Amino acid sequence: MFHNQKNWSLITLLILLVTGLSITACSGSAPSGGISGGQITPTNGKLEIPVAGISDGKAHHFQVKSEDGTMVTFFVLKSADGVLRAAIDSCDVCYRSGLGYYQEGDNMICKNCGQKFSSNKINVIKGGCNPAPLDRTVVGDKLVINMRDINMNSWYMKYRQS
Repeated sequence: MFHNQKNWSLITLLILLVTGLSITACSGSAPSGGISGGQITPTNGKLEIPVAGISDGKAHHFQVKSEDGTMVTFFVLKSADGVLRAAIDSCDVCYRSGLGYYQEGDNMICKNCGQKFSSNKINVIKGGCNPAPLDRTVVGDKLVINMRDINMNSWYMKYRQS
């Protein structure tokens, strides 16, 4: 009987492990078509992101809590023309959907309306369904975004579920 109970315990453990892995994979910790940079914390009113970790041409999504308590999601990427770009993961038109963007090749695509935006136009074209731009600078080996800019754009995230 002990041998049988041990087998059932092992089988149960394997089922729980596989279920846990499936749930984690399906939970979408990284937005579709991008890389999750995770939650970051400002230092002295600034977000500092190491350039080396975001220079691969892929969109990296980050979250930061604004001063009004709203969790703000934004993405950064190095576009095909070599410029580091940053934008709120939302736009003036589709923000109520709370869905944001995913990357496909050199384009960011709205998860709500399907519009495609060339990465080299992010921070250049503003308004409408374009990703809401964030001012950013490169200081040494860090991309720097002022929390003032995040705080001014937190309203885009009011409809975001998580």
